[in-house]
Amino acid sequence: MRTSSNPAFRNLPSSGGYASFQHGGQAAGYDPYPSAPPTAERPITVDDVVMKTAASLAVVIVAGVLTAMSGGAMYALALPAALVGIGIAIFMCFRPKPSAALTLIYSAAQGVVLGALTGLFESIPQLKGIGVQALIGTAAVFLGMLIVYKTGAIRVTPRLTKMIVAGVIGAGVLMLANLLVGFFVPGGLGIRQGWMGIGIGLLFIVIAAFTLLLEFDQADEMVRAGYPAKWAWFTAFGLVASLVWLYVEILRLLALLREE
Repeated sequence: MRTSSNPAFRNLPSSGGYASFQHGGQAAGYDPYPSAPPTAERPITVDDVVMKTAASLAVVIVAGVLTAMSGGAMYALALPAALVGIGIAIFMCFRPKPSAALTLIYSAAQGVVLGALTGLFESIPQLKGIGVQALIGTAAVFLGMLIVYKTGAIRVTPRLTKMIVAGVIGAGVLMLANLLVGFFVPGGLGIRQGWMGIGIGLLFIVIAAFTLLLEFDQADEMVRAGYPAKWAWFTAFGLVASLVWLYVEILRLLALLREE
């Protein structure tokens, strides 16, 4: 299976010697997808992925709305929730496993973080309504990329995968550097402010949007390979992680555009 930009999809279990699958746009000589691990469980279906992802996103939204509407009472939970989310993400990166509990806890933690962040933005008079706009924007990008993937307008090839992975790594390094410098210099590197911030925000949104193509492809190949149904929770985890990043970037971009 292809390496994903999302840690949730790396190091999936595989077993050699099984039939491989070819997907549209796959380059000649590219490593074939591994078949599913031997199992007597019901194989995963598209409906499994859709239902588990929908359930996870529902948890994110409910936790986010409750946090945002708490009037600041729950904002203090944002930091511990962020640490919980990071911890689960790291665990899933190095020990990938399908877990409903971990996926839902991660979704709830991310919901609290997004709710607090959205609430803080909404507390600024000129940013009223920005949360709904960011949510609509995220949904629009998600649907757009799903259509692009399903129609084959953009094919997920090894070259595209490497480019997106490089973009994600670069974005991560840049954000980390900006955060570290921010501890000593107000505003950090200044890359998240003004017109430069708008440009960087647009770039990050594009990268986040393209990671969705990789996640769709990973989920599709998991279905084709006949992974056990419980792995739908794993694909849901990866999709939630990508959508959370996309929402945050759209939220930040909208805030910067309103300030200009």
